[in-house]
Amino acid sequence: MIQSMTGFGKHVVQLPTKKITVEIKSLNSKSIDLNARMPSAYREKELELRKLIANSLQRGKVDFNLYVEITGDEASGQVNESVVKQYMKQLKSIANGEDIQLLEMALRLPDAMRTDRDDIDDTEYAAILDALNEALAEINTFRSEEGSVLEQDFLERIGTLQVLLEKIVAMDPERQSIVRERLEKAVQDIKAEVDENRFEQELIYYLEKYDITEEKVRLANHLDYFERTLKSSDSNGKKLGFISQEMGREINTIGSKANYAPMQQLVVQMKDELEKIKEQMLNVL
Repeated sequence: MIQSMTGFGKHVVQLPTKKITVEIKSLNSKSIDLNARMPSAYREKELELRKLIANSLQRGKVDFNLYVEITGDEASGQVNESVVKQYMKQLKSIANGEDIQLLEMALRLPDAMRTDRDDIDDTEYAAILDALNEALAEINTFRSEEGSVLEQDFLERIGTLQVLLEKIVAMDPERQSIVRERLEKAVQDIKAEVDENRFEQELIYYLEKYDITEEKVRLANHLDYFERTLKSSDSNGKKLGFISQEMGREINTIGSKANYAPMQQLVVQMKDELEKIKEQMLNVL
């Protein structure tokens, strides 16, 4: 089953003196593009957390937020005076207010508090990992649900393309007959004497140039391959994208060879369906 690259996951863990919140949001991207926001005291673990997220989500523009809120007494906690004063100065330049109000606002901002602790407590880090794994599980469930919706849309559009291809296959003998009649009439209109054998050879050569048998077969195979890949166990948006490009080449060639308005109208409908598939394909993992 395919997965979408769009998703959201959140998990909260309550410790005796802290509340830890992990949020992960992802959108579509050609590769993994991870933006991490966390308190400076936890930056030593950033690379490890990034690796866990990248391994789980694989692709997408990902925003990872780690919030740590102190809910109890921490003996080593101190006000980071220089940071708080700078916050208050910036806030005062934006809006007028009493110092006590500005102080309350500044204390809520990142890094307003500092601790003398050098290392993250093992219990606390284990809680962060648990919250991260829960958030990743939630976002992957979200992605799977979105992927199911995309899969249904793709199947419907592939079905439409198959119906249109069947119409082209049924129409092709009529097209060839009309093209042949058109050429014969053109020769008669110029009232030129021609060698019948030579004319027949040239006519066959001309009709072979506009033959679309190979394109019809290849397009049918691409449609079938797309559907089988869509139902495979893994989500491979890049592979589906390559198949859709091949489908586009065959459709374009049929359109350029058709030389028959009713068939070209069907080709336009096929291009419209394929374009919608390509738009949705950008969001497939």
